[in-house]
Amino acid sequence: MPAEITGTPENRKILFISLGCDKNLVDSEHMLGSLAGHGFEMTDNEEEADIIIVNTCCFIESAKEESVNTILDMARYRTDGRCSCLIVAGCMAERYREEVLQEIPEVDAIIGTSSLSHIQEAVERAEKGERGIYLDPAEEEPENDASADTEEHRVMTTGGFYEYMKIADGCDRHCTYCAIPAMRGSYRSVPMEKLVREAEQLARDGVKELILVAQETTLYGTDLYGRKCLHELLHKLCQIDGIEWIRVLYCYPEEIYPELIRTIRDEPKICHYLDIPIQHADDRILGRMGRRTSRKELEEVIGTLRREIPDIAIRTTLITGFPGETEEEHENLVDFVRKMKFDRLGVFTYSQEEGTPAAEMPDQIDEETKQNRRDELMTLQQEISGERGRSMIGKTLRVFIEGYMSADDVYVGRTYADAPDIDGLIFVRSDEELNTGDFVHVQVDGALEYDLTGGLVENG
Repeated sequence: MPAEITGTPENRKILFISLGCDKNLVDSEHMLGSLAGHGFEMTDNEEEADIIIVNTCCFIESAKEESVNTILDMARYRTDGRCSCLIVAGCMAERYREEVLQEIPEVDAIIGTSSLSHIQEAVERAEKGERGIYLDPAEEEPENDASADTEEHRVMTTGGFYEYMKIADGCDRHCTYCAIPAMRGSYRSVPMEKLVREAEQLARDGVKELILVAQETTLYGTDLYGRKCLHELLHKLCQIDGIEWIRVLYCYPEEIYPELIRTIRDEPKICHYLDIPIQHADDRILGRMGRRTSRKELEEVIGTLRREIPDIAIRTTLITGFPGETEEEHENLVDFVRKMKFDRLGVFTYSQEEGTPAAEMPDQIDEETKQNRRDELMTLQQEISGERGRSMIGKTLRVFIEGYMSADDVYVGRTYADAPDIDGLIFVRSDEELNTGDFVHVQVDGALEYDLTGGLVENG
């Protein structure tokens, strides 16, 4: 039998599980802030949770499987444990809401991806005994509001010294392999004044590194202000006391524009780092993917960035094994990677996503071939990364300290060229005691495959 609802918000405990990307994490932190503001207590113990909320992802098949398995794991606490309310939010909940409600009857409520700010309403309705709840984003949110209310105080889950800030939601690109527009809707920028207020609050809470994310950051403002405004937003964020680093992710190459490049180059708080998802470099495959660049254009924008900002670190992501990709087209991609020598690179095997045009394309490629092509690219990137790491030996870099490894007696940090969780680390020797969140100067004296080592520069 389901657990009986007891207690008041002040003593009722919520377990929140956030899956998927950093954009999902931002949504989760806003929902946590909304609930904490109503007096609920948070827990990380499934057995003592009265309410369980799972923020799901289904960008690729493996993410969908993780979401389903997590919901099923939590469902048993709904039937046999203390939990009286199970709520599913996020991308998979939006895309497969009917299937989730039908196949997993333990789920009490589904929250649309654009209705996450209504998490409190969902909890209240479920606790009153209502079942099969679905909050429709089309009815619940203003057209230009991007997901959770950015005025709501966030509950930070990253450790407190760096935070992601979602500047827009949705996407208008409709790449043939991607289901994001179906799950997240059209592109919607968060108003600039809201973002500035949010960043000011994060700075007051001790955040030192701000990481801007969206499905596509480079188009920020086009829907609200009729022009690209990312550079304007960056200028405003750079004025906030306490913020020391600002990092920009998910810049589509064809939308990178001169004012943005100059802003990244000239504003001292902005990391000389850009994440530019290109997915492929063969012109025919780019066309089949619905991408809007050619190899020549990709080489030109990368060349411009390196010419204007000589120390810029460029990260990209690629998809290998796209339907119809020939061995020659794969080798074109390998040649491109060898020529461009990206500082950071990730490779995904193509995932056949239900409801996308690419899923219906002929000449789907077997998993073994996809994996072999991915492995070839990653082996090449390992060589490039090692070469780039060795070129840093002898240089002094500003480093953001993230922790201490007592077993090795070294501190762990990141340079401007490393985004958290996806890029490399630098292991720092120091006779001085350092604290998480400190910025120090380190002289690089060694390079591993993806990481660096170095010693603290005195009086750095």
